[in-house]
Amino acid sequence: MGMKVLVTGAGGQLGTDLMNELKRQGLEGIGMDVEEMDVTDADACRRVISQAGADAVIHCAAYTAVDAAEDQVELCRRINAEGTRNVAKACQEAGVKLMYISTDYVFDGGGTRPWEPEDSRAPLNVYGQTKYEGELIIEELLTDYFIVRIAWVFGASGKNFIKTMLRLGKEKGAVSVVDDQVGSPTYTYDLARLLTDMIQTEHYGHYHATNEGECSWYEFACEIFCQAGMKEVKVTPVSSEMFAAKAKRPANSRMSKAKLLEKGFAPLPTWQDALGRFLQVIGN
Repeated sequence: MGMKVLVTGAGGQLGTDLMNELKRQGLEGIGMDVEEMDVTDADACRRVISQAGADAVIHCAAYTAVDAAEDQVELCRRINAEGTRNVAKACQEAGVKLMYISTDYVFDGGGTRPWEPEDSRAPLNVYGQTKYEGELIIEELLTDYFIVRIAWVFGASGKNFIKTMLRLGKEKGAVSVVDDQVGSPTYTYDLARLLTDMIQTEHYGHYHATNEGECSWYEFACEIFCQAGMKEVKVTPVSSEMFAAKAKRPANSRMSKAKLLEKGFAPLPTWQDALGRFLQVIGN
């Protein structure tokens, strides 16, 4: 019998691709969304995880509206920190291994070198802070766990930067995009494959998982229009100061993936390659 994996946030961008990938690899995926298991309800988490008979939990469910989080601090914390505590405790009691999906936003974005998985964390915004609190809870409660930080995520289901750019490009013919934040885009299809491979091992610890290569959001937008055959769209680089976003974003979200290679996991393809495949999937 293949392994049984329970996925929280199964209806989200990553959750959807994870459920597909588990099936592809012959594993049993048990998808949970808020209707089936509200992570803020400790009893529900305990009941569902103990009854599911899963070998592992991949915890994707999160409050991810970064700007809205600045005003909804309590709700964000209840889901990202307390919700993670509920899931971690339920896993601890059931003897189930846990993978927590975290974010580049746990770092302050200083400097230019890629962040290593063990670097010290100092979030700049509420979302990053609550995800950091989730990490601390897992480190405190469990001995065997995966904390996988991802960044700049895009997938076929759900909203993302690529879909927004394509829409604005078609509607307006011009976009302004920040050029002073650098990171690595991450395709959930590629990420799901890596996470499914990883959950079947005992190589516990902290990891960074993004597609290979780096770019600014501006460079990302230029490549999107180039690959989508929309070269007529005018892309203007602007500084973060010009954008009145509520939450402060890290300037440097470069992530070191050296540990993936050390532990024998294949690196993800380049972000440009991932973008091309994504555009084919969404039929652009």
